[in-house]
This record gives sequence, C-alpha cells and structure tokens, in this order.
Amino acid sequence: MADGPGRGCPLGYRYGAASLAGPESLQVDTLWVAGGVYGNLEALARLLELYDEEPGDKALVFNGDFHWFDVARDDFARLNAAVLAHYATRGNVETELAFPSPDAGCGCGYPDWVGDAEVERSNRMIERLRAAAAPSPETLRALARLPMHLVAGVGGERVGIVHGDADSLAGWAFSQETLRTSTGIEAARASLVAANARIFASSHTCLPVLQSVGDGRAIVNNGAAGMPNFSGSRFGLATRISVRARAGALYGIRAGTLEVEARAIAYDHDAWRERFLASWPRGSDAHASYFSRIESGPRYELASAVRADPGAARRAA
Repeated sequence: MADGPGRGCPLGYRYGAASLAGPESLQVDTLWVAGGVYGNLEALARLLELYDEEPGDKALVFNGDFHWFDVARDDFARLNAAVLAHYATRGNVETELAFPSPDAGCGCGYPDWVGDAEVERSNRMIERLRAAAAPSPETLRALARLPMHLVAGVGGERVGIVHGDADSLAGWAFSQETLRTSTGIEAARASLVAANARIFASSHTCLPVLQSVGDGRAIVNNGAAGMPNFSGSRFGLATRISVRARAGALYGIRAGTLEVEARAIAYDHDAWRERFLASWPRGSDAHASYFSRIESGPRYELASAVRADPGAARRAA
C-alpha cells in the first residue's frame, strides 16, 4: 500500500486483536452499532427513532466517523451532543480532530484501489472540519477521551466493536473487498479467536458486508449509517445484534446464539440533500467525492453484502 497523507496508517492507530480479549464494557440483550453517520443529522434522527422503538435491555454504540460533512458549526455541535449521549468509539475522523497529525491527512488509510484524487479531497475535507471544531476545545477533549474499540457482551456472547478492523483504527481487513478472499476470511477468523469474540462489528470502509467466517463467527460491517450503501438506494445502514430476531431486517444471519441484522435507516433525503449542498456545493471536495452516491447510491448490490455459510442466511419478513 502506498504511503503518504490519507494512505499511511499512523502507529497510534494500531492495537492488535489481542487487545480486545479483555473485559467487556457493557452487557445487554440487544446491541445496535452505527458507523459512518458522516454528519448526516437526518440519518441520525431516524436512527435514534428506530433505536427508541427497540424493547428490552439494549445499548447503541457509534463506532466512529460520526463527523465528516458537518462543517456548519451548529450541525457539528448538535450531532456531537446526540452521539455522546450514547456509547461511542473514535473513528479516523474523530482521531484526526482530537489528535491531528500532519502526516496522517484524513487518517483514512486508503488502499491502492482508491484513486489519488479522492485521497487528496479527503485530506482537504478534514482541514475544513477542523476549522468547524476548533472553537469548541471541550468537544475536542471529549473526542480525545473516546476509546478506539470496545467489547460488548450480548446475551453471554462477546462482540468486538471497532472502526476499521481487529488490528487498526483505519484497517481495511474487514472491507468487502478483502473478505472476498480466502486469505481475508482466514485472517478474520484468526482475529476473532485472538479477541475471544463471536462477532466483530465495524464500519470505516464505507460498503457493507455480513460475512460468516465459520465456527459460528461473523464479521459485520454496516458500511455507512449516513449514506446510501446500495445502487439505486437512499438509506443508510446500522447493525443490530441480539438474542432475538426482529421483523423488518434488510438481511441477517445467525452467529452462535445471536441474530445479526442489517437495519435500513430511511432518512429524509430531501432535507439531507439541502443541508449537504448548503455546506458542500458543486465544485467542493465533498460534492466531487460523495454527491453521486448520496443521490443514487454506490455501484454495489445488496446481494453482494450477505455472505453466509449454507443454511446460515435468513431474510426477515
């Protein structure tokens, strides 16, 4: 992988799967995990509505990159307050706000298949977001206190919650591209064993995948809560992991005793489009990188996201 701002992985981002083998931070029957809200306040509002409808013993974890497009200071403050009312971990965006590194750029750790122009735009975007956050040093201190990962107990099973992958805050080992390979699946299984976990829940790489790796273990990457994840769609995704299935899942599998589900976040697209364009009009970096996806989704099909052992997959009614 090429080095340089936006591509290299800072040493401070690295932790290793064994660091997740320690005590659980929370124990619940139902866990929601949402990565990549990306400053979309409309998606955040809908996510919180869906979570509020969840009965029983539950928790919601935002696993990083909840900031990104929210360069309007009021939007930044509103989103930050709402997220930090729940459990949260740092993504590369929050890390580069709290601990800016001149050599990290956006901290995305982009692989070779991402073009240089996109990397450069992301590096400029983090600079603009820093300007929005700078007048709120207390907010930056709060982001700095967030962990890079945590472990949740769900119905007696261990779920590792990361932003990137089992080894790095900005790792791509849980990307749908890597998990298409036998080497990637074997490495993911080994990471789960090292962390003594049933499931890893991640985000970061921006496209969703729910991958069974055998032995009743799974990797679930929700892609983005704040952007479309499939061609022709206009909804985000969150992960629901629970001791019980719930009607309305987009897709899901069973891992051990747990139901692992993708939940659609059907936010107000028109309101979000207007908010996005107010900060990122045509010609801006975010518009060039993301507006097509916001309008029409990425070139990725829903059928590509679910990769289960035979008999393990299920589609909710």
